Amino acid sequence: MKAKIFVTLKQGIHDPQGQAIYQSLTTLGFQNVADVRMGKLLEVDLKETDQEKAESTVKSMCQKLLANPVIEDFRYELLGP
Repeated sequence: MKAKIFVTLKQGIHDPQGQAIYQSLTTLGFQNVADVRMGKLLEVDLKETDQEKAESTVKSMCQKLLANPVIEDFRYELLGP
């Protein structure tokens, strides 16, 4: 089973990378861009076939290591049997 994990900064947290990308896009002529927020995508292959166990494992990984709960949110998708 594969997990796709999306980690993003919480609303209200300053995002300097997003701002740099925003400024570069507007400099390149993309004037219709309103805002940019930067995040991370992680793909994790799990040796698990049980959906509930896989969800529990992924949630635990995010809470313990992959996301900083003070400033980041996470969501995930499980793919495969």
